[in-house]
Amino acid sequence: MAALPLYRLVLLGCLLGGGSSVAAIDPTPPRLLLHDFERPTSPVPGTIASAWSADPEQPAGRIVTQMQAAPAPRSGRALHLAYRFAPGADDAIGWQLRLPDLDASAYDHLELWIRGDRQAGFAPALQLEFKQTLAGAPPGLLRRGSTLIEGISTDWQRVQVPLRRMSGIEDWRHLRQFALVLHPRRSTIDAGAYWLDDIALVKTGQPGPSIYDRVNTPRKDALGATLGGQDALQVYIRSRLGGAWPQRLTVPAAELPNTNQAFLERLARDTWRGLVTFSDREHGLPLDTVRFTDSGDVQRAWVGDYTNVTNIGLYLIDIIAARELGLIDAAEAQQRLDQTLHTLERLETWRGFFFNYYDTTTLERSSHFVSFVDSAWLSAGLIVVRNALPELAARCTRLIERENYGVFYDPVEQLMMHGYYVHLPQRAEFNYGLLYSEARLGSLIAIGKGQVPEEHWYRMARTFPRRFEWQSQSPKDRVLKRINGYRFAGGYYIWRGLKYVPSWGGSAFEALMPLLVLDESRYAPYSLGQNARAHVALQRRFALEQLGYPVWGLSPSSRPGGGYGEFGARVLGVRGYDGGAVTPHAAALALLVDPPAAIANLRRLTERYPLYGEFGFYDAVDPKNGQVAYNYLALDQSMILIALANHLRAGAIQRYFAADPILQAVLPRLGAEHFFPDAKPDAYGQR
Repeated sequence: MAALPLYRLVLLGCLLGGGSSVAAIDPTPPRLLLHDFERPTSPVPGTIASAWSADPEQPAGRIVTQMQAAPAPRSGRALHLAYRFAPGADDAIGWQLRLPDLDASAYDHLELWIRGDRQAGFAPALQLEFKQTLAGAPPGLLRRGSTLIEGISTDWQRVQVPLRRMSGIEDWRHLRQFALVLHPRRSTIDAGAYWLDDIALVKTGQPGPSIYDRVNTPRKDALGATLGGQDALQVYIRSRLGGAWPQRLTVPAAELPNTNQAFLERLARDTWRGLVTFSDREHGLPLDTVRFTDSGDVQRAWVGDYTNVTNIGLYLIDIIAARELGLIDAAEAQQRLDQTLHTLERLETWRGFFFNYYDTTTLERSSHFVSFVDSAWLSAGLIVVRNALPELAARCTRLIERENYGVFYDPVEQLMMHGYYVHLPQRAEFNYGLLYSEARLGSLIAIGKGQVPEEHWYRMARTFPRRFEWQSQSPKDRVLKRINGYRFAGGYYIWRGLKYVPSWGGSAFEALMPLLVLDESRYAPYSLGQNARAHVALQRRFALEQLGYPVWGLSPSSRPGGGYGEFGARVLGVRGYDGGAVTPHAAALALLVDPPAAIANLRRLTERYPLYGEFGFYDAVDPKNGQVAYNYLALDQSMILIALANHLRAGAIQRYFAADPILQAVLPRLGAEHFFPDAKPDAYGQR
């Protein structure tokens, strides 16, 4: 599928001459000229112009620039930028202005003049980007805000780009680089040239829409006004819940069963009761968050009547899990699934995809964003249901088939983007560049549906190049491999003698969430399966040995004391999140890899901390002081229940998922890759 433009080129001036008009602009806004090419140096002191290459060690081509008399009808001088890609080039080259920690917060648009060189030829599209320093990050790790301009022709055009469209940057201070990026997969020719002039930052007073814009929810606003405010609204939300409110905050460890099997069965039953209770009774949607306090009074709580599409996808699987565990019968499972599917069929969508958040009371969407990874988890839920309950297969199939994951695919980077902002409209700035993240499941679904090329799987990095000095360690054995006909770089990290392919943050969520539906040890035993064992072993060792915790399980979760945080075993990540709270869902995910260690850890959590309530585990605990985050998050509770169902019922959920034709199209291809060719399957001991 062809790439969707990030935004349509804004042509404020078209062909100059021949009677063509130029849109009027305010001649007096503040304007910061980055370069006019009338002289070699920029008007901004400390700004340096140069060519650049994404890989300085092996440049993908050559850039040659000259300041020359500008082609008519412009006067003065302009920059002539010629490029030539090296044979077989696979990376970007470009031209940059290195900026002196520039503050652009007073401006709202980037402006420049551009035309293609008729004689040399040119690609009609190129990428513009700014980069800025990140607080607390190494110098080489910069934040990027970029956009694509299209429709470049042989006529001079003035382009104005709203800075807000470069959504990777929120605070426009501390800019270190402006660049034009040329990529061989965006160009149909190997060599070409452009003319550039008058690159400036301007203030128009019309900054345009932002990724932070609120979605109007008139029905919810009217409901709140009718009821008389937030307190009354909370009472109303509770009246719609699917079960009885808990009577006590915590359950003593002494009340929990002594045997492991009975303990896990009890945990599954309590967790399921909580998922039912904290769902909307009329719409069959799980509520994202319920927050209690540590006062001991269970009536002092806040209920968030909103949900995310991952929550919905996992809730569909929760219902199948509850049926497999004998917590509900087949008739109740079908009734609950029928209700949730009916709600899904009524929700507002974009190109068949669901928005990232919805109000569970009014069903209004509350997000402009369509998320790739969250959409994938909803698809995963529908896939499980259509294989577990044939009576609902046709309805699930209709929802699955109307989604084309090619909309998230960047054919230049050959990676999946984080998502799409429908109101801008443009893709999100960032992509999923690492293989070992929770998003890998979405890549398999997209490939299995035939909407993304198989090559994408091998474009995701196992490790980053050694020249990326900001990563937590330099990869070992990062050599080229050839698997299933595709060439890519491998590599791994080592910590305390154990090899592993890193995630970004070193969290259990990134490493293990796909195992909820995919038995990676079976289908990719020497790559993903072996890596999961490494991550669980090192999660445990890092928490117990490095941090000195008595328990383990580092993953994004609630912060005891308030808020939400990203936690991980730093050594397991390319960058690595800080250690902090321990969350039970991380230990539950480990059931899919190392059951004895996971069960012992879950037991230890109940024995050491007041972390267990009527609906199972609360979200997190700080092992340093014992403070508990008395929250129930639908996402984390669902991960616990589904992991338990797989462990207690011989991988039931995984088997339903793997039986689907979408997965059957890709699973046979996974087994060929070996992350660690010299390692044995049992290299990561269970104890």
